[in-house]
Formats: sequence, structure tokens, C-alpha cells
Amino acid sequence: MTADDQLTSGHGGPTERTGDDRWPTVRGRHAATARATSRDVARAAGVSQATVSLVMGDKWRGRVSAPTADAVRRAARDLGYRPNLTARSLRLGPTRTALLVVPALTNEFFARVHAGAARAAAAHDVGVVLYPSPEGTGPARDPFASARAALDGVIASSMAAEALTDLRQGGLPLVMLDSDPGHTPADATVNLDIEDGIRQVAHHLLTLGHRHFAHIAAGIDSWTFRARARALTAALADVPGTTCRTETATLDVVAGRHAAERALAAPGPRPTALICDGDVLAAGACKAVRRTGLRVPDDVSVTGFDDSPLAVALEPELTTVRLPAEAVGEAGMRALLAVMDGHRPAPVTLPVGLVPRASSAAHTNAGRAG
Repeated sequence: MTADDQLTSGHGGPTERTGDDRWPTVRGRHAATARATSRDVARAAGVSQATVSLVMGDKWRGRVSAPTADAVRRAARDLGYRPNLTARSLRLGPTRTALLVVPALTNEFFARVHAGAARAAAAHDVGVVLYPSPEGTGPARDPFASARAALDGVIASSMAAEALTDLRQGGLPLVMLDSDPGHTPADATVNLDIEDGIRQVAHHLLTLGHRHFAHIAAGIDSWTFRARARALTAALADVPGTTCRTETATLDVVAGRHAAERALAAPGPRPTALICDGDVLAAGACKAVRRTGLRVPDDVSVTGFDDSPLAVALEPELTTVRLPAEAVGEAGMRALLAVMDGHRPAPVTLPVGLVPRASSAAHTNAGRAG
């Protein structure tokens, strides 16, 4: 007997497969005693089992049309179907379950996003499953393809919407964090004001007299890093005499050091300020300055982006942009709860703030001529 037979034959009675071989139908003398399953209801209503689960769990609003919900309820009534609430409780635990997808667990930002989301979820008896995508910011494989009905919604941080196609099968509510607000099929978005963060950095350094910059950019094709590059270009465009070269790097200290070394050794005016897309890149940039025989900030100022614990572990301590990651997670979970309750929350943009420290200072010499 197959697993499907065991699941659908009640107390061991035979099943007959007719029409679509995936759906067992109870016949003969066992028909009166065999218990109808969600598969039987799905077949009778012409929908998926996930849809049956949504309707019978009264979580269909905003995700399933009213006529379809009526059809599922009629099929369940005609078949005498009753959900196994004990099994469902054992399977799901809390009343509702949200999936949080992040590109990596090694980035402290995403750990704080999870902490905020989990705190907001706990206040509403919602469980959070954390899924670090094996593909980073690329297409995320569905880790729960066989149990999608157990999920009530998805929150995805710092990923492109098209990377979540597999995870959205079945119409699960989706909230995007730190992602392109102008190109998303998400039900709600929560973003940081990334562009303003870069503008604050540029204004700070320009006020200190810097005119020759290098952008140590994360070599990741995602909205958040493209937004930083655009904002920096725009912030420097109207200031006479500015130069800015870009060197890309993966998000680690060694790559940041190599990128900064390339920027400092390139022809033309030597950069007097290195603007880094993350604190970890800034740590590498500080090492590059020292290895070149220069000093931070006397000869070269260095700025980061994140305000991670690393920022104050460096010497001198790092000027950076504080990102309220936990607030992002909390706002994302609140938005998901609103979507699951049938609402359409407005887009949220959270402010960020410059944290000036000792790694940036006034520019007092002309730098190297080209």
C-alpha cells in the first residue's frame, strides 16, 4: 500500500483511483466509514490542497476569491470533510507561521532583522521560520514545497522579487524588505532610506573639505547597492572639482582591502576619502591605508555603512550610517500581519542616520597630483 493509500483509505479499506490518478476516491462498502481528506475536497472543488487549507483555516481573504472559497466549503460539506485540528496543531505549532528569507546568516544586519521580526511575531502568536537562501540574492528555491500549506506568508530581505517566484507559488502574501519599491509584486514593502544615508555621508565629507573620493562598492547586483551608487553620483555631481572612482569588492575584509589598495594606487589625484558600502569593507579599507604608509584619518578618511559592532571595534572608530535593522524586521512583520488580515498597508520607509566618529576628519593637504 502506498503512502497515499494509507493517508486516504480510512481504517485500511481499499481505494479506487479514477480519472486523475493523483486523487483517490473511496468506493464500495468502505465509503460510509472512510474519512474524506483535503485531497478529496480539492479534487471535488477543482482547486489545490493549499487552497483547501486556506479556506478551511479561514485564512483565505485576500488570497482566494469568494466564489472559490464557497466552492471549497460546499465540497467539504458534501463529502463530510472535517479538518484534523489535532494534527494541524502538531504540524504548525503557533496559530500562524511566517517564512523569513535572507541572503545570508553571516551578515549581522540580517540577524538583527530576524530579531525584530521574531519579536513582533511573538506578540501575535506567530511563528517565524528563518531561511537563508543557498543562492544568496539569486533565485530562492522553495524549501517547503511539500508543506506550503503550513505557511501563511513570506518576508524577504534584500532580494529581487523575481528571485522569489518558487516561494510564491500558491499566492502566499509577500512583504519585501530593503528591495526595489518601484519594481515589486509584493503586497507590501519596508525600506530604509538608503539614498539619504549616502547623501549624509557625502555632505559630511564635502563639508570637511574632501573633493577626491573612491567608492568601495559591494560587488552585488541588488537594489540596495545600486541605490547607494546612484545617490553618491548625484550628491557629488553639482560640486565643482570633485572626482570619484569606483572599485568593487565582495563583502569581506580582504576584498575591501584589495579594492582600496587599487583605488589609492590608481593614476590621478589620490582619494582623500574612501566611501564604503559596508563596515566590513571599511575595515579592509583602513588596513589598505595603513599598508600604503598613510594614516586614517590624517591622510585618508574612511566611512562605512551599517553601524555594526565592527564600527567601534576598529581604531580609529568608524564613521558610518546607522541602519535600524530590528525596526525593519518589526515593520516587515507588522505589514505581513496586516496583509494576512486582508489589508493593503502603505509602503514604509525608515530613516537612517550618520554616526560621525574618528575615521573621518578635515582634509588639510592637496593629495597626489596626477
